[in-house]
Amino acid sequence: MTDTARSSEPFDRLHPAVQYHVINSLGWTSLRPTQLEAIDPILAGTHCLLLAPTAGGKTEAAAIPVFSRMLSEEWQGVSVLYVCPIKALLNNLEERLARYAAYFGRTVQVWHGDISPSKKKRALTQPPDILLTTPESIEGMLISPRVERDAWFGQLRAVVVDELHAFAGDDRGWHLRSLLARLERYAQAPVQRLGLSATVRNPVALLDWFAPEGAKQVVGTASVSTDADVVIDHVASIENAAIVVSRLHRGRKRLVFCDSRSVAERLGNGLHELGVRTFVSHGSLSAAERKRAEEAFANEKDCVIVATSTLELGIDVGDLDHVLQIDAPSSVSSFLQRMGRTGRRAGSRRNCTFLTLSDKGLKMAMAIVELWRRGWVEEVQPPPAPWGVVAQQALTVTLERGEVGQADLIGALINSFPDLSASDLVTLVHHLRSTQYLCESSDGVLVVGPTTDRDYGRGHYRDLMASFSSSPMLQGRHGTSEIGLIDPTGLLSREELPTILLGGRSWRVLDVDWRKGIAWLEPTAASGKARWQGSARDVSGEAAGAMRRVLQSEDPPAELSRRARTQLEELKASTPVGERTEPIWSQDGSYTQLWTFAGTRANRTLARGLPATAYRTRYDELKVEWEGPRECIEQLPACVASASKDELEALAESVKFSRLMPRELFADLVSARLWDAEAGGLAAFSSPPG
Repeated sequence: MTDTARSSEPFDRLHPAVQYHVINSLGWTSLRPTQLEAIDPILAGTHCLLLAPTAGGKTEAAAIPVFSRMLSEEWQGVSVLYVCPIKALLNNLEERLARYAAYFGRTVQVWHGDISPSKKKRALTQPPDILLTTPESIEGMLISPRVERDAWFGQLRAVVVDELHAFAGDDRGWHLRSLLARLERYAQAPVQRLGLSATVRNPVALLDWFAPEGAKQVVGTASVSTDADVVIDHVASIENAAIVVSRLHRGRKRLVFCDSRSVAERLGNGLHELGVRTFVSHGSLSAAERKRAEEAFANEKDCVIVATSTLELGIDVGDLDHVLQIDAPSSVSSFLQRMGRTGRRAGSRRNCTFLTLSDKGLKMAMAIVELWRRGWVEEVQPPPAPWGVVAQQALTVTLERGEVGQADLIGALINSFPDLSASDLVTLVHHLRSTQYLCESSDGVLVVGPTTDRDYGRGHYRDLMASFSSSPMLQGRHGTSEIGLIDPTGLLSREELPTILLGGRSWRVLDVDWRKGIAWLEPTAASGKARWQGSARDVSGEAAGAMRRVLQSEDPPAELSRRARTQLEELKASTPVGERTEPIWSQDGSYTQLWTFAGTRANRTLARGLPATAYRTRYDELKVEWEGPRECIEQLPACVASASKDELEALAESVKFSRLMPRELFADLVSARLWDAEAGGLAAFSSPPG
C-alpha cells in the first residue's frame, strides 16, 4: 500500500491477515474509492448497496471486509452465500473468490443446475465457507430432504447478491427476497445483505426494497460516464451484419450482443460460413457449449463471440477489444454493462458499434445513446402485484416445513412480502386450499395437496423452484454430446424434420423421441433455421421521448455511418414529430393517427380506452391509430384498464403460476403489468422528459 492507503483508517480496521494479503499476495498499492468506502459499514454489519461501473471492483469491495469479519468473528460452516443471476457469472467468479479464500484457509463451492450430484453431496459433508449459487438452487436446497437446513444454513452471516438490479427488475427479485427472509429463520445470528449493482437512478429505493429492515447504506456513486466511442451503422439484414462483423477489427477479440437466441444463431452461422472463428452463447445451449464461449474470452485472440444477455453481467472478459450490438438493448443500463466489457486495458477506451437491422432498431439505438449522453439511466422498479411468486412461495414454504399451520403460513408470507396486503395474502391461501393445492391434514395443519403433486410434482417439484417461465424444450443431442435445447413448436406437424441452427452451426434433425424429450441431430452443410418463439419488448416512455428528440434534432447523438445517416433522414421525412412535446395528429388513408411518443405501455392503455367507434385499433411505442373519426378520442376520460374474462384465459398460459392465483389477484397482476393505471386523458400522453 502507498503511505496514503496505509494510513487510511478504513483499511487499518481490516483484520491483519486481510491487510497482509491485500498488500503482499495481491500486490495492490491502493484500494479503489468504493472499496475503501465499503469497509466501515460492512464491518459494522450494515446492509449495503455497492455501486460501481462495470469492472469497478464491486466484488472485492464486498469480499475484502466480509473476509475480515469472517476471520475476526471466527465464522464457521456456510457463512456466506454469494448469489448471481446466471451460471456463467458463478463459474467465472469461482476461481477468483477461491484464490482469495485460500489465503485465509477458507473454501468456496459453486452450486447450481450444472453441478454434478456427487460434488453437491461432497459439499454437504464438507461445507464450504462461501457458497456461490442462484435463487433457484437455494429454493432447491430449502425443499430438499437431503439438506439438513438447520445445520447447512445455521451459520449463515452474510448474503452477497451480485447484479442486484438484474434481479430486482423482474419476478426473480421477489423470489430472491422471499428466500432471504426464509433463510433468516435458520440463521443463529443476524444476516447481513450486500447488493452489488451497476449504475441505477434510484439506489436508495432499491436498497430499501432489498433490505426492508435494519441499518443500511448506499456505497459508491450513481453517476454515468459518457466517455466512450460509439458508432451507429444501419446494415438492414443479419446477412449484412455478418459481413460487417467479419471485416471489422480483424485480428481482435470481438463480442457481439444480440437480443434474441434466433438472431444470435443466425449471425453465428453467417460468420461460420464466412470463415470467422466464432463462438455462440445463450441460455438454450448446453453447459459444454456455453463453456466453449466463456473459455474463448480467456484463450482466444482473433475471434467473435456472439451472445445474448448471458454474457452481459459481470463476467471477466480480460482483454476484449470491441463490443458490437445488433439493433439495440432495451435499456441504457444494459447498454452500459455491455459497453463496459471494453476499455479495461491501459490506453484503451470503452467502445460500442451498433449494427441496426430495422427502422425500429435504428431509432432505439439512437434513443439509448441519446439518453446515455444526457447522463440518464433507468430506475429499477420491481414488477407490481407479484402474486404468482407469492403463490409459489406458499407451496414451497409448505414443502420446506412438511406441514404448517395456516396462521404460520400467512405469517411467513407477510414476512416475505410486507409490501402486499395481508387480506389479499389470506385470500390467496384460501384459494390454494379450495383448489387442493394445499390441504388440511388430520392434525389440522396444511400440507401440499393432490393438485400440487399433479401439476408440479415431477422431478422433485423442479418446476416450482423457478419464478420464471420456461417453455417445454427438447434436448438436442449428437451422439453422446448434448448440444442444447430446441423449441418443439418448430418440429410439430411437419412431414419432414427440419434442419436447424444451434450453437451457430447447422444440424439435421434425424429423429424425435417425444416421450424422453430428445431430438437426435447430425451436422450438415445445409442451411438451417433458428426456431424459437419470442415476444416483442415494451419500449419505455423515456426511450420513445428520446426517439422524438433524435428525429427533431440536427445533431445525431453518436457517430453515424453513411447508411445510418441516409436512413435517419428517411425516418425524419416520414415521422411527424413537431417542435415540442405535445401529441400530433395525422391521417394515413382511412386511419386516424395520434403520435404520443409516450411508450408502448402508455399507448396500449390509451388504445384500450378508445370507444367502440374506433375500429381496428393499433398501437406501438410512438403512436395509436384507428379507423374512425378523430373526435372519438378528444374527450377520452381517465382510463383504468382491467382484463376481461376472455383476456385472462388467453393470458393464463403465458404467466407462470397463473393457475395458483384467484381470478381477482390474477386480474390485478395483468392490469398492473400491461396497462398504466394512472393514465388520464390526452394531456397524460405528452412525451415524458428525458
